[in-house]
Order: sequence, then C-alpha cells, then structure tokens
Amino acid sequence: MGIYVNQVGYPVQGTKIAITTTPCNFQIINTGNHKSIYDGVTCDGGFDASAGDSTYHIDFSEVKTPGTYYILSGNREKSPVFSVGNHVYQNLKCDLIKALYYQRCGCGLTAEYAGEYTHAPCHTAPSIFLQDFIDKVAHPEEFDMTGGWHDAGDYGRYSTAAAVALAHLLYAYELFPESFHESVNIPESGNHMPDILNECLYELKWLLKMQAEDGGVYHKLTAFCHADFVMPEDDHDRFLIYPVSSMAVADFAAVMALASRIYKPFEPAFAETALAAARKSWKWLLENPYIGFHNPAGSNTGEYDDECDLDERLWASAELLRTDFGYDDTYLEKLREYTFADISKTDFGWTDVSGLALFGILFDPNHHAGDEIESIMEKALFEKSGQYLSMIEKGGYRLGMSPDDYVWGSNMVVANRSMLLILASLLSEQKETADKYKNAALEHLHYLLGKNALGISYVTGHGEHAYKNPHNRPSVADGIELPMPGFVSGGPFKTPCDEIAMKLIPAGTPPMKCHVDHIDSYSTNEITIYWNSPVIFMTAFFDVACNS
Repeated sequence: MGIYVNQVGYPVQGTKIAITTTPCNFQIINTGNHKSIYDGVTCDGGFDASAGDSTYHIDFSEVKTPGTYYILSGNREKSPVFSVGNHVYQNLKCDLIKALYYQRCGCGLTAEYAGEYTHAPCHTAPSIFLQDFIDKVAHPEEFDMTGGWHDAGDYGRYSTAAAVALAHLLYAYELFPESFHESVNIPESGNHMPDILNECLYELKWLLKMQAEDGGVYHKLTAFCHADFVMPEDDHDRFLIYPVSSMAVADFAAVMALASRIYKPFEPAFAETALAAARKSWKWLLENPYIGFHNPAGSNTGEYDDECDLDERLWASAELLRTDFGYDDTYLEKLREYTFADISKTDFGWTDVSGLALFGILFDPNHHAGDEIESIMEKALFEKSGQYLSMIEKGGYRLGMSPDDYVWGSNMVVANRSMLLILASLLSEQKETADKYKNAALEHLHYLLGKNALGISYVTGHGEHAYKNPHNRPSVADGIELPMPGFVSGGPFKTPCDEIAMKLIPAGTPPMKCHVDHIDSYSTNEITIYWNSPVIFMTAFFDVACNS
C-alpha cells in the first residue's frame, strides 16, 4: 500500500500528516526502543487526480516529543524513518546551500571543502562572441568570463537563470537573516559575511561580466553544444558569449539593485558597483524594446526563451525604486505602467519573474510604490494563495498542484507556490490566518521530501528513499557511488520527453508518478541552481517560523 511521509521530519508544533492508499490502524514507533508512542486510525483523504490514488491520512499531530520515528500500519508495513524536532530542516538547508558551491565554475574544488567531490579548475580559457565562432574568425577578441555557477546538469551559465536563483537567495537572507548563521564550509567561511552571501557573491561577480558597455546583458555563456558526460576540467570546448536579450537586461538590473541593498553593510564597494551596473541596464531598458532570444541552428545549450519581458521590467522597476529611490523618476513611472499591464503578479520562475516584484513593493519599509500599487499586488498575492489553499484542501496529497501543473521542473512549481504561501503568511495580520498559510506552505516541503505518490525524497542525501541518479555531468563522471548531497531534482513531468523516461513510464501514468531516477532522464531528473534556490528560501523560513 505504501506509507508516504516527509523522510527528513516534522517540526514539533503543527500538523503532521502522512499518506497511505489503504485505510488502516497505525502506530508511531520510537526507533530507539521500538515502542509505540501514539496509536491512531486513518481518515479519508479523498481521491487525488494528480496521482490517481484514493488517499487516507495518517494524522499524528499529537506527537510533539522530539525523536526519531517510523509509522507501523496494522498490516505491519513500515514507513521510512523520520524525525520530529526543533530546527529539523537546518542540515537540509545547509546542504542545499553547499550544493551551489559544488556548482562553482572557474576554480577547483578541494578536499578541504568538497570532501570526496573534488575536481581541478575548469573552464578557465577566454571566451569569444558567438558570431566570431560562427564566422570562424581567425583571431577573435577574447574575454575573461570565468566564474559563477554551472547552471544545471550541463556546464553552461545563463543570465536569467542566475538572476532568479540569486533573487530567491538574497530575499531569503533579507527576510530571515537569523536563519543563516551556520557555516557551510566553503573557502570564505568565517569571514565577515554569512555563507549564503559569500556564495551568492561568487555568482554575482560573474554576472557583472555579462554586462556590455552600453548596459545590455548577454543572454548566456555556453559552448555551442552541450559537453559529453565528462568532469568539468575535461570539458575543453570554447565558451561563447551569446547576444543580448531584454529579459537578461531587466533581470540583471533587478538583481543588481537588490544585491546593492543587501551587500551595502558588508561590501560597500561592491554595493556601489552593483548599483551603477543596475542603473546602466535600466537606461538600456528605457531605450530599447523587447529583444528575444533563440539558439542559432545547431546549438543545443539551454535556450531560456521568453516571448514577453514585461514581467522582467516590472521586477526591475520595483527593485530600483526601492533601492535607488530619488535617483530616477522613471522607476515609479514604469512601475505603474507594468503594474497595470496584463501580466501575472505571482510567479517566481525564470520565465515569469513577476512575483519577485512583490518583495520590492510589499516589503519596502518606506512604501515608495504607494498605496494603489501595493493594494494591487497584495490583492493578487492573496487571491492566488487562496487558490492554492483550495487545491490543498481538495487534493489527497495536500498539495497546491493540479494535474496540468506537472511540467518540466514541476518541483520548481511546487517550491515557488510554497514561497507565495510564505509571503501570504508573512503579510497576514491575524495569527490564525498566518498559520494557515504557513502550514499550507509546509505541505509543499513535505511533498518534496517524500510525502508524494512515489515515496521519493527529491533532495539527494536527505531521506531514506532519496533519489540517487541526477542528470548531472559530474555525478556521472566522478565515479563516486552517491551523488553530492543537497541537489533538488526537477521532478515529475506529465509528458516526459527524454528517451529513458518515455521508455520506462507507461502511457497514461498519472502526472505525479511521471518521474524516473535515472541519469539519462533529463526531463524528470536534472538539477539546476534555480530549483535549489526556492527550497533554500522555504527551509530558511521554516527554520525561523517553526521555532519561534
């Protein structure tokens, strides 16, 4: 029948529910003495359309004694082991952050910081412009574009993806600074900054290199085609600077304005550089229309195409208004224009960044946007959060997802919806309402860590049944049995498009079950920086909210 539980654990206070597909009696068993500390009976959870399962809820919310447990059903089936405790997601949060260190490009990873996951310096050769490569220019101009994080399972680096991942992390620090006091053992640990900011700075310094002299921002830095499954230092293909896109420019302006605000107390010189760069890109945006991006024929690295840049411009105007108020009247003028545009206001992904503007507007202590714009954004936030609450109440697995929401990278959708519910909790005036949103947000983390129809934890190294075969070149090429811990899988995709997933997932499989833990399943089991980053935001919030 299966017992599906958060395999990392549950906070001491709050709702604790596991899922099964057969009604039964159950016991909560202490792993130390194998004695029951709580007996109960399942209740009907309803049919879950995304999973194709009739569900029954194992509610053990009364268990508040910190410890390690498993669930034993009446037919003697055991669940994976899990914990109940304070700061139960602290180690998870640290590993999610440390995973970004493993993605560093342009440097070597040494045993002191990477343990067994070492590699030599990679991708240190100069880069050239794409057109010079296509035209086979004999002596093209070369540029130092080293640094940053490998974006995903490949070795490319992408401006829009980088900006969005950085935003999740910097907003997490801004809202929950007390959650980032631990060292994650990176080369900068122990200096004057929290490690989350040390790690982000490594990516930000690379991103600054992607800005052109006129304020435009190059869309991506990749080889012409993806590398084979080799270690990063063995990938010797020339890295190419692809053309400017307006999405990259706007995302860059937004995140540099945000970074300027965050780093001012720690690195004032960098903060000034970031703000100057943001202003330059804003000027470019005022002077240029939408400029899209598509790969040239034959190139197969990540495209990150987007047919609209209004959401990116909305975010940029919100962040510049908050950070740089008084410098340029067009910040507010354009913010008003984009706020009234027919675009979403509640998404946090790389395609639609509109929800990131919520941070710049609704958490601005000086209320620079004004009451009307704040009201519009707040209304959008609570309307969408209310929809997710309704979905959770109706879904057997208690998740704010419909069957159609299981797209490529569905775990990002899960995490981003949790982020929105967290914002609703933070902005709710009544404690009861705030707790309702907080608990709904937490259900999404429970899903990611094993309370799902496959009973798999989608974070490497965390959970008895954590996935082990990410589509990630170093994880394949390093010869080490277990992958680096802390990587979030892309998760189920209702229409998988890679060969191995199409072979192993039968036609008609419910969306929540369309996942394969296989290195070749790039459409269900890849990793990326912007799938880790929203889960870092989530765990930072719960580290504070569930222990205060």
